[in-house]
Amino acid sequence: MYKNVLQNIDNISIWPVISFVIFFLFFLVLLWWVFTADKKFIERMSNLPMDEKLNQNSSLKNQAL
Repeated sequence: MYKNVLQNIDNISIWPVISFVIFFLFFLVLLWWVFTADKKFIERMSNLPMDEKLNQNSSLKNQAL
């Protein structure tokens, strides 16, 4: 039943192509960002959860509240 419904829709074959193009463009943009991202930014973000100073400052702020 569902197969007949989809076959009767005009220009249904364009939607898989559109979704593939959107996915491929997103993937290319993501790859571009990974290779061109500032290495200092990546380093800072990777160390953020383990940064002792930030953890101590946030705990002091929480105690003051």
